[in-house]
Amino acid sequence: MCTAQRAQNNYARRMLQFIAPLAFLSLALPAFSEQEYVTRYDAFIGYGFLSSPNVSLFENGFAAQVGFRPKTWYSFGFDYTLAVGDGMITPNLLPNELQQQLGGTLAQMTRAGLAPPGYNLQVPIHSRTQTFAVGPQLAFRHFRHQTIFFRPLFAGAMFEKATPQPGDPIAKAIVANLAPAGSKTDTAGFVGLGGGFDILLSKHFAMRSQVDVVYDHLFNDLLKDGRWTVRFSVGPAFNFGRNIKQ
Repeated sequence: MCTAQRAQNNYARRMLQFIAPLAFLSLALPAFSEQEYVTRYDAFIGYGFLSSPNVSLFENGFAAQVGFRPKTWYSFGFDYTLAVGDGMITPNLLPNELQQQLGGTLAQMTRAGLAPPGYNLQVPIHSRTQTFAVGPQLAFRHFRHQTIFFRPLFAGAMFEKATPQPGDPIAKAIVANLAPAGSKTDTAGFVGLGGGFDILLSKHFAMRSQVDVVYDHLFNDLLKDGRWTVRFSVGPAFNFGRNIKQ
């Protein structure tokens, strides 16, 4: 099984561990009628992770949100995530021209006895990523104790600092040419969609679980393709302000 597949499987297991208990709790709660109390504002803060299987990158951190509800069925909000973790860069992820240059360099090093035949370059990275996003959210409030919501389309920006951690002299020499400063930072825009649900424990307090997927192309000078990043978060949500259902 390849590294990307292992990362995707690990992501699926982690997400199931968080969502399953909340889903069972949601089913156990009574749902006799639609909600009669809907506040104007909401806020959320909790655990969050970012998963980018294309670069085998998984990052743990936290997520926060604030939202404004003009109507009971839709809202508009802002969210932020900060996460850190580790990934892996391999030559097949690089632009074709850079792959060819790298292949020529490794061939020369092999002929000179500086690299073993069949040397396989892999460079671990440590990443610190922040995301900022804004957009609308649609809510389904038919159940008294559950709110299901969808984000049909939102936009944002992702800021990442990646620090290569080469493990041998050959990788260190190559990384020194590609990232002479010892790390690289980049910012890229993204678009995404997703959704989740709230388990309403009172008028002003809920447990929220949500997931979305965004497409970005960070470090486009070193990575030939864009990547899909999954953002997941779970934690308490707070509802406040007047009842707009009245």
